[in-house]
Amino acid sequence: MARQREPEYYLIDGYNVINAWPELIRLRGNLDEARDVLVHILTEYGVFENYEMTVVFDAFFTEDEEHELQISDRMRVIYTGAGETADSCIERLAYTAVRAGREVHVVTSDGAEQSVILGAGAYRITSPELRRSVKKAKKQMKAEYMNPHIQPLARSELHERIDRDTLARLEELRRRK
Repeated sequence: MARQREPEYYLIDGYNVINAWPELIRLRGNLDEARDVLVHILTEYGVFENYEMTVVFDAFFTEDEEHELQISDRMRVIYTGAGETADSCIERLAYTAVRAGREVHVVTSDGAEQSVILGAGAYRITSPELRRSVKKAKKQMKAEYMNPHIQPLARSELHERIDRDTLARLEELRRRK
């Protein structure tokens, strides 16, 4: 029996994308909202394309420890700990995944980071390239949904698919504005 291939793995430099997408640049005054919107967009995109995704946000100048939120079985968000950049976290995750035989795509427009990632055996995607791919997928989703011969699936709310601890943490983050 043929072994089913693992989904492609995307590592995304969250703040790099926020600072590159016009719809997110407008939200930079409220980084909580910008992060939430980005994670929502990428979760939807990842489900549609069947990708596994990790979004990494820099917390370099904080005293906090690294922590992560598991949004769904294929989407997680990592906030780096004190003294670690998003770049170094992404490099670490990319090396590990490539060594495990995964197809890894790193989303960043940082030229130095792109060189390191290519050397690790991962593919690089710039933030504007990802935006174009997301927009194209959105059009496909809309076309498929609007097809009168296809019955839409029942709405599936995020709170129905995640555990209570994660739901409580997300609610806490949402209210922290």
